[in-house]
Amino acid sequence: MTKCAIAAALAFSVVASSAAIAAEKTVKLAVQNMYCAACPHTVKSSLQVVPGVKAVSVSFEDKTAVVTFDDAKTNVKALTSATTNAGYPSSPKG
Repeated sequence: MTKCAIAAALAFSVVASSAAIAAEKTVKLAVQNMYCAACPHTVKSSLQVVPGVKAVSVSFEDKTAVVTFDDAKTNVKALTSATTNAGYPSSPKG
């Protein structure tokens, strides 16, 4: 019984520690080629399909996209690739 409890506690700690390593991050991207009011919809759609993306907000006026994502599932390079592939090159905005 004790060995079973120890094994369960060990398994739980491994799962909990891997979840602690992953973090939710937010990045602001400068997005090029947004020239009309419909463009933000395409940019937002391209980002929402990236695995790990939690939320996307696109500003036509500022030419930016703010993306919240799980860094264990995706990264900034994948986000910028998604917008670039949709015709809207982007890069992190300081």
